[in-house]
Amino acid sequence: MMILLEIFIICSIISSAMLYLNFILYKKMASNREKMSPFECGFDPLNSSRIPFSTKFYLISVMFLIFDIEISILIPIIPSLNLSNPSSKMINIITIIIIILMWGLLTEWKEGSLKWIK
Repeated sequence: MMILLEIFIICSIISSAMLYLNFILYKKMASNREKMSPFECGFDPLNSSRIPFSTKFYLISVMFLIFDIEISILIPIIPSLNLSNPSSKMINIITIIIIILMWGLLTEWKEGSLKWIK
């Protein structure tokens, strides 16, 4: 029981010292508010947030999410291909997933969503 009390006291002292050190250092850094503010896609976070923004950022983020989810579907398929006897059903499923992925990529390419400069 005495050992637990000693550990508790030591941990309390260390955490208090770290909090105090953080408080001292933060006062020195708080003077530059612009430098400490987060950077959000080129917007100034200290101004009004009701400014119109470019839809390119939105479209690129949606495309990233779609392709990211498709990649997370494809990654578990890779170890299953190392099996000595892959079934035709599994190969058909892999082919369908890749066709859907390529179809989406070609559709976005044709409509010009992948071009940054128009």
